[in-house]
Amino acid sequence: MVPSQEEPAAARGPSEAQPPGPAPPGAAPLPGPGPLDGPEAAGAEKVEVELAGPAGPAGAEPLEPPEGGWGWLVMLAAMWCNGSVFGIQNACGVLFVSMLKTFGSKDDDKMVFKTAWVSSLSMGMIFFCCPIVSVFTDMFGCRRTAVVGAAVGFVGLVSSSFVSSIEPLYLTYGIIFACGCSFAYQPSLVILGHYFKKRLGLVNGIVTAGSSIFTILLPFLLRVLTDSVGLFYTLRVLCIFMFVLFLAGFTYRPLASSAKDKDSGTKGGNRFSLFSRRKFSSPKKIFNFAIFKVTAYAVWAVGIPLALFGYFVPYVHLMKHVNERFQDEKNKEVVLMCIGVTSGVGRLLFGRIADYVPGVKKVYLQVLSFFFIGLMSMMIPLCSLFGALIAVCLIMGLFDGCFISIMAPIAFELVGAQDVSQAIGFLLGFMSIPMTVGPPIAGLLRDKLGSYDVAFYLAGIPPLIGGAVLCFIPWIHSKKQREINKTTGGEKMEKMLENQNSLLSSSSGIFKKESDSVI
Repeated sequence: MVPSQEEPAAARGPSEAQPPGPAPPGAAPLPGPGPLDGPEAAGAEKVEVELAGPAGPAGAEPLEPPEGGWGWLVMLAAMWCNGSVFGIQNACGVLFVSMLKTFGSKDDDKMVFKTAWVSSLSMGMIFFCCPIVSVFTDMFGCRRTAVVGAAVGFVGLVSSSFVSSIEPLYLTYGIIFACGCSFAYQPSLVILGHYFKKRLGLVNGIVTAGSSIFTILLPFLLRVLTDSVGLFYTLRVLCIFMFVLFLAGFTYRPLASSAKDKDSGTKGGNRFSLFSRRKFSSPKKIFNFAIFKVTAYAVWAVGIPLALFGYFVPYVHLMKHVNERFQDEKNKEVVLMCIGVTSGVGRLLFGRIADYVPGVKKVYLQVLSFFFIGLMSMMIPLCSLFGALIAVCLIMGLFDGCFISIMAPIAFELVGAQDVSQAIGFLLGFMSIPMTVGPPIAGLLRDKLGSYDVAFYLAGIPPLIGGAVLCFIPWIHSKKQREINKTTGGEKMEKMLENQNSLLSSSSGIFKKESDSVI
């Protein structure tokens, strides 16, 4: 991963701006209780992490990730989490059709709109909770957060299998189940960095591939279950996935930082709790809103959600559209399987390509992905042949994997390593709004117009607009970088002049003393 171009300046800031002796006029102040931004904020954040790290006053060295061992079991648990959470969400099109059959009524002309809210709320809440879950993970640790989250998700899914109308599913499936999934999902990504460093890229690829594998297999399983035992028993079978996820959370064992920490009674989990208490003691450290002062990140945090108003529409409504347009086709679930297969390929392919794209220019890969996602969404209604629709889904899945795989590298480039966790958390939270609103609007259009054609055409417009907004990010980032370099150069020149003036003053004082002694 290419390090951020702003990060070296942030790292140099404290050492160069604070030389020994009195501080020069105009020098940056030391980190204080007030809000910080730019290089000073990154430097202050780095100092805080170093002070709160495992070295501590005892001088203990941080424990190197074991790069395996128990970590492989943690990887499998995280892979199951990623697959079960997003596999169920991505296969929601099958459940959507079953919900319409179970609760639908010919007298209700808004049933598609009402049913679409269930899946939209579920996916939206997963992302909406991400900033909150990051705080809970810091406070209570990965294992507790994941286990409690899986238990809540299990309760929500069981409750969903006993409802008698569509409205209670908004609470049981759309909120309770989704919140539990969010609390189980976030720690599965955090814990990987505790066990892997050199192999972290490989491990992340394997873990995220779990989503693609489950997206391929679950539509067929859900189709068989809904046809044979109905919606409610299908939801109870899915509870098995959540129960396994509950057990998997217990594998997120915290690591002890060092032998000295063990002797002093400080375990690895307690270490992170102590660190989180330092952050929790200052409300400004819970949510680091200073990252929005980075203009390029602020534009990114606006452009991505703007592009996602139509993103989740095909996942929810594609199966219903296929049932209406291609009634004689068998194995209609293959369209969702195609998206899952090429999404996994896209994550591996474009993740590797991103390693060769320098700096913030990685954003252009997301621009490319949004262009094709929007274009393919518009082409769905134009496909009169089932084979053509499969080709469209294959391309859509490929660039869907591109968009997802490079989110973290771009965040590193924009805000640096110290702020990347909250930067991604805020972005996922913003993504929840368009992903929740888009599918119900598409369902409302279907109810009013009698087909999905207009809905899919409109779903392709936001990705094109969002991609156009993202094109400005490299220019904004490079402009900001030039300003930082110019400011840094001016400070260096000011320090040089000050040192010269100090040297001249010293020399004149010595010369004056020598003259007085001669006289």
